[in-house]
Amino acid sequence: MSLLERIAVDPEVVHGRPAIRGTRMRVTDVLSLLAAGASETEILVDYPYLTAEDIRACLEYAAAQADHAIVIAS
Repeated sequence: MSLLERIAVDPEVVHGRPAIRGTRMRVTDVLSLLAAGASETEILVDYPYLTAEDIRACLEYAAAQADHAIVIAS
């Protein structure tokens, strides 16, 4: 399974925001925890239903979203 296959967008789950498949944990929640300084170990202890691969999938998803061209009209 590709890491990105761990991320699901379903209008019936967390209002269609990207979430870890099979959970209601949004990608943005994981990224916010990491940005606030939480370690992977701390996240896994606090959210035992997550895996290290889920956290990496969130990072990969964020990287893919940030890597797009921006067109500026002149």
